[in-house]
Amino acid sequence: MSVSTLVWLTTVVVVVAVLAADLFVVSRRPHRPSMREAGLWVLLYVVLALVFAVVVWLVWGQRYSGEFLAGWLTEYSLSFDNLFVFVIIMSRFRVPAAAQQTVLLIGIVVALVLRGAFIAAGSAVISRFSWVFYVFGAFLVWTAIGLARHDENDDEFKENVVLRQVRRMVPTSTAFDGVRLRTTVDGRRLFTPMLVVMVAIGTTDLLFALDSIPAIFGLTKQPYLVFTANAFALMGLMQLFFLLGGLLDRLVFLGKGLAVVLGFIGVKLVLEALHVNSLPFVNGGEPVGWAPEIPISVSLAVIVAVLAVTTVASLLHTRRRNPAQG
Repeated sequence: MSVSTLVWLTTVVVVVAVLAADLFVVSRRPHRPSMREAGLWVLLYVVLALVFAVVVWLVWGQRYSGEFLAGWLTEYSLSFDNLFVFVIIMSRFRVPAAAQQTVLLIGIVVALVLRGAFIAAGSAVISRFSWVFYVFGAFLVWTAIGLARHDENDDEFKENVVLRQVRRMVPTSTAFDGVRLRTTVDGRRLFTPMLVVMVAIGTTDLLFALDSIPAIFGLTKQPYLVFTANAFALMGLMQLFFLLGGLLDRLVFLGKGLAVVLGFIGVKLVLEALHVNSLPFVNGGEPVGWAPEIPISVSLAVIVAVLAVTTVASLLHTRRRNPAQG
């Protein structure tokens, strides 16, 4: 897949322009979007992603279009985990409703920047060292096991080292001042809790990027598709947060579904590493002939099936447990 510098620059400019427009609109009128407004925005971003998949098909072929769709669906589903943590952070720090949109947008921008950096680093490493697929695959399987064993009822937000240091070193007011990072209290200039929330969101984004980038490299090795899949998944995240609302609490089996998806991609990566093996202590440094290649069509079918079953099972389970929610 050959992507010219012009196409790369155009794509980055468009993504930045969309995020800048969102930031401008939010900064001018911070508010909690209505269900209708959020729904229309989510629909717009989904349609744009599907249109982009068609463009990829027409320009580069069906294979790469399938890789984009599989990557986008995987990143979109992993973004639900981001939303869970965002909900917990908003509740933990009592972020005012009017400021939540700004917090989410800034968090998404930070996530996109971090993932962009990881994509560039991952691409450089993969192009030089094929054995890194073993590392990525093992990491995803380990992450999948952790997700599968995770208690769905454990919603406590645990402050990390960076956040604790910020709390200790930065003088902070007790109350928010709109979406401002600085405020004046009794003549003293202090940071508002918004700074702490931003640090919490940013460090959380970093941890999620460690999972999402190896996952999508297991579906496509094309940096352009990795970047665009992440961009489309993240751009609709803010509106999805407001659209889903209480539905997030009803997706009780989402973690198990994501564990299956990540485990599947991890195994796929290990099989691909065996197929192009160059490690001297594995099969004498030669490719392992019996290692099968899983086509992207199978990967896409598995991801769609797992997410569909997970969603339906979650909704049926919560409906039986709480008939009033049905």
